[in-house]
Amino acid sequence: MPARFFFLLFFSFTVSFSLSSATRDRCRPEDAQILSEVFNRPIIDCCALSDTRCNANTSWIDYLTIKNNVISGRLSPAIGRMTRLQELILVRLPNVYGEIPSEMAKLTGLTNLVISHTNLTGPIPTWLGQLKNLRTLSLSNSRFTGSVPSSLGNLPKLTYLTMEWNQLTGPIPESLGRLPLQGLNLGHNQLSGPVPLSLGRVNFDYIDLNRNRLVGDPSHLFSNRYKSLRRIDLSRNLFDFDLSKVVFPVNLSSMDLSHNMIRGSISLDIVRVPELYYFNVSYNGLCGRIPQGGALQGLPSESFAHNNCLCGPPLSTA
Repeated sequence: MPARFFFLLFFSFTVSFSLSSATRDRCRPEDAQILSEVFNRPIIDCCALSDTRCNANTSWIDYLTIKNNVISGRLSPAIGRMTRLQELILVRLPNVYGEIPSEMAKLTGLTNLVISHTNLTGPIPTWLGQLKNLRTLSLSNSRFTGSVPSSLGNLPKLTYLTMEWNQLTGPIPESLGRLPLQGLNLGHNQLSGPVPLSLGRVNFDYIDLNRNRLVGDPSHLFSNRYKSLRRIDLSRNLFDFDLSKVVFPVNLSSMDLSHNMIRGSISLDIVRVPELYYFNVSYNGLCGRIPQGGALQGLPSESFAHNNCLCGPPLSTA
């Protein structure tokens, strides 16, 4: 009798677990309907899709990736009804065009939003500043125009902001200096004006502003020995400042200041940076002897070429 009891108990538990797992693994009908609209084809069990993740307790989709040209046309506003989403990644969708649907402003639970390598156009929506849980925002390699919205300064958890390879214009907003950013990439745009002083208060790990039309003195981004900054690319802008008195972050590993209008000499402080493996100040207006020793030892002449009157190794004395 006890053996039969335990067998029935085990059988009952197994059936119950299997049924609950089957229920849990099948997505909600509402999500299935939304994805059917997004993909423009019937989708029944969306939790079985390789690029979705359903919440183990509720079966709502909380992670969605759409990639590799699987959709075309305008991005369906139906995505805005997936209000349980925490991560939304839209990448390598060259046939998706139009603007980001305003309905996506309802996705207030998002922590990561990535839109990359698409043909989406139009301005960066100001309502992105309402998605208070965002930690990563990447809108890159697309055709977005207009300015970087100052409303992004209202995102208290934003750690990584990427908007490279677009057609953005205007200044970098001062409000970005309020964010706990570790990484900022606004390269390959048409941004103009000076770099806000507020960004000098941000303890970046990396910052990339290359290939814009930025002006003035950006040294407040890096002239502090105790900053955590490791990588910085300010190349191909219109920056004009004196490099002679700059103090470099001790953790710096890569710095590109090439193709600007930087003057003065190379600060001797650079030889005190122990892990610097890339340093490029070519195509500027620098003069004086190149500091010797430290991490500069072994850098190629191309790193210092095309300046007013830099001299010393590795440049030729001929």
